Amino acid sequence: MTFFLRWTTRLTVAVAAMLVAVFWLVFFSARPPLTIDPATLAGDGSTINYCELPTLDGSGKRAAEIPKGNTPGCAYTHFPLPILRECTEPLADGVVDIRGLWRGISGKVGHVERVEQCGDRTVVTSSGIIHDKGPNLTGGLNSNDTEGMVMFTIGDREYCPRTSAGVTWEQGVLNFRVLGWGPVVVKRYLDGEHLIWEYADGSTTRMERLCTLPTEHVKPQPRGPRYAPFN
Repeated sequence: MTFFLRWTTRLTVAVAAMLVAVFWLVFFSARPPLTIDPATLAGDGSTINYCELPTLDGSGKRAAEIPKGNTPGCAYTHFPLPILRECTEPLADGVVDIRGLWRGISGKVGHVERVEQCGDRTVVTSSGIIHDKGPNLTGGLNSNDTEGMVMFTIGDREYCPRTSAGVTWEQGVLNFRVLGWGPVVVKRYLDGEHLIWEYADGSTTRMERLCTLPTEHVKPQPRGPRYAPFN
């Protein structure tokens, strides 16, 4: 009986310590450095015709020559310019062209996201966040970013969870894996003229193509419960 209690106590302490460590890593570890081009964040991505896609003819920059895009703080303040606007590297073998501006018509209706691609690089910009995966000038292949949902605040500082994912194309499906090697948590793929987005919460969203950004998406809506335990 004594042995069982000791074993249970040690296991409980170990699990509690692991949970505390994960919580600290997700919310209190150093935020990823902001490596995105300042001109990209300062620019206005709402004025672009996203039905006129860049020609990927190799005449401009390659994916690896452009700084990595990521989210400033927990969210950008307005829809930024495309991160890969100067990239003309042709898509890599096995990569499906899903570039453009998309809006949910079933599932998460009204969700809007911009997908950029060149070479073997993919950037998704939506709801205040910028997730950039693939070869770049300033960071690793995986996204190193925040999720955008503010869970709590302490003073004037907002705390949103850290995220990291890598992507691989497998039989026409863009799979997003936790840390680049973990389980698949997000999928994107074409179904006719629509882009399908399968999310980690079990939802499936069908999206139609847009040419211009709806005005209500120029500035992202605040996300998350924003608990204020010490305020």
